[in-house]
Amino acid sequence: MKKHAILPLLLLLSLAVAGCGLGPGPTPTQAPSPTPDLPAADDVAYAFLQAWQRGDYPVMYSLLSPAAQQKYGEDQFTATYRQVAGEAALLSVAPQIQAAYQSGDHAEISFATGFTSALVGDFETQSQMALSYVEGRWGVDWSPSLIFPQLSDDTFVHMTTRVPARGNIYDRNGLGLAVQGDLVEVGVIPGRIQDEATLLANLSAILGQTPADLQALYAGAPADWYMPLGQIDAASAQFYYDTLTSLPGVELRGAWTRSYRPEIIAPHLVGVVGPIPEEEAEVWRAQGYTADDMVGRMGLEKWGEPYLSGERGGQLEIISDKGQQIAVLATKPSQESRSLYTTFDREFQKKVQDILGNRLGAIAVLEVDTGRVLALATYPNFDPNLFAGGISDQQWQILQADGRRPLVNRATQGTYPPGSVFKIVTMATAMEKGGLTRDSTFTCQGTWTGLGPDWPKTCWLRTGHGQIRLDKALTVSCDITFYQVALLLNGIDQNLLPDYARRFGLGKLTGIEVEENPGLVPDPAWKLQTKGEGWAPGDTVNLGIGQSEIQVTPLQLAVLLAAVGNGGTLYRPQVVEMIAADPAHPELTFQPMVAGQLPVTAENLAVIRDSLAKVASAEYGTAYAAFKGLGLPVAGKTGTAESGQNLPHAWFAGYAPADDPKIAIAVLVENSGEGATYAAPLFRQVVEAYFAALLQPTPTPAPTP
Repeated sequence: MKKHAILPLLLLLSLAVAGCGLGPGPTPTQAPSPTPDLPAADDVAYAFLQAWQRGDYPVMYSLLSPAAQQKYGEDQFTATYRQVAGEAALLSVAPQIQAAYQSGDHAEISFATGFTSALVGDFETQSQMALSYVEGRWGVDWSPSLIFPQLSDDTFVHMTTRVPARGNIYDRNGLGLAVQGDLVEVGVIPGRIQDEATLLANLSAILGQTPADLQALYAGAPADWYMPLGQIDAASAQFYYDTLTSLPGVELRGAWTRSYRPEIIAPHLVGVVGPIPEEEAEVWRAQGYTADDMVGRMGLEKWGEPYLSGERGGQLEIISDKGQQIAVLATKPSQESRSLYTTFDREFQKKVQDILGNRLGAIAVLEVDTGRVLALATYPNFDPNLFAGGISDQQWQILQADGRRPLVNRATQGTYPPGSVFKIVTMATAMEKGGLTRDSTFTCQGTWTGLGPDWPKTCWLRTGHGQIRLDKALTVSCDITFYQVALLLNGIDQNLLPDYARRFGLGKLTGIEVEENPGLVPDPAWKLQTKGEGWAPGDTVNLGIGQSEIQVTPLQLAVLLAAVGNGGTLYRPQVVEMIAADPAHPELTFQPMVAGQLPVTAENLAVIRDSLAKVASAEYGTAYAAFKGLGLPVAGKTGTAESGQNLPHAWFAGYAPADDPKIAIAVLVENSGEGATYAAPLFRQVVEAYFAALLQPTPTPAPTP
């Protein structure tokens, strides 16, 4: 434990006082005093202990006797309390006066102190406080024994921390994604070193550092502080065990290192470990962590921290300056960590990452009937092994300076306008609330002036689609049809389309276990609050084709298309399948969780599904060319969304097989071009990778001789 790192945390002795009230206890039994005019000494004792409970060291020191103040300076006094609190991982102290004896200018107070430690739990000590009446006041004749009875100027508080090895993260087949390596940390307690030259010579050979460098690591540290010097693997620790344990002052502690797949598998999902930020130190300390511990900082490493870290334990002792045990104050065993199993397959995840390649964007793949994540790929990504041992400042600066934002999980945190994929929501809303049917007919002449001649809008097909039914308009993605539909909905209720979008799962968190962005569904209240402007019909018209201010994540569209494919059930996307058992807990398996139902009747949903199937199978479908000859029917929707740059974002979101959906996929390629050209082919490759066995050509039987 690095004492210099822990010292700031010891302000926790400005501890939570609520609930552990310091009471005066039973009425003290006082012997008759020959000088009854003196004030009661137990009032001062009570004030001293009350100040200890709230961590008010200046008040405590002011109540010491002149002799105690002469022996112990205020800085030394305060440092002693803080050092003890840090080493013992104290969260609270609760002293209670039990009895008092006063005779003349001397008094004895018996008190019990209840302690709560983050590592060893609750324990209690019994102590005696002496007070002297000098210079017209009672003062506490203080010594370190008032903290713990066995503590003195020649003894020290020492916590032996018991930290279980971190649990592993596996894929659904038990293949490693993040695994634990065993290390042994070699450190020294400076005050126990007897032959420094011999110690440094041996440690230099074992740790591969010069004696001067090693000495610099503990130079100036308090005598009783543990100072880490380096780490060695378990085999080396066993080989050098006799040498290391024979050197007074050397202490060995278990350590660990995190290892991630070298080929980089789902780094944003698996996550990384990292040091505890200073602003979170008190929260982690209350759970038994020290300032130099590594904890989950993102992804499943963060979500699974309570399982992966196990429960820390320790043994709190009083030891002599020679390292001999004087007393054991409290002990608590550690609790084994638990490993985590994901819902995705390591090899398929890698294939999806390879399909995305070095295109800025993301691909999300879900099981249609459960919401289980089968793959989440995002590019650019990063190497989590950079974080395993503590990322260097230079490496961190490189990641931070990368304008492509490699630490952002584009599948769950990247937000984009959905473009024409949103027309699924617009069509469903119109059929449910606008009185439209699949046979409702519209006219597309390539240009539309329904908002007035000053605001003409065009279709992606500049020559127009002519007379077109609503169901076919979705298949060919006719913009002018959906402008007219959106204007109709706006006339019914400006909030109608935004409300339906949210009921389709947009504009809110999906509930996946890793970091995500809720996106945004704009509505009249949002626009008024954010921009100070009223909602105009043009806002709904733009929203109707997935433009306007709407922002969605690829994961949200995969969830939406999975619900369309399975008949209307929105599932919470799930990436954790199971938490392994340990001696104290059974295996914990997570079941699919329903998050809602699409607000669409079965009849209307069937119309939408038929239109989406024709996107890939009918010659007039916008993605027919991308899926021609696939050998497996798919359903989906192309999208081309304005990006604010020269090239739009390309989308394709759908499910496969179209007639019996098993997986839902959303593909986004940033600033690339048309969805049919840049996203649909990647969707096809994912389908081919997942259904590879089904798509293999049947071998021709050999002719019979």
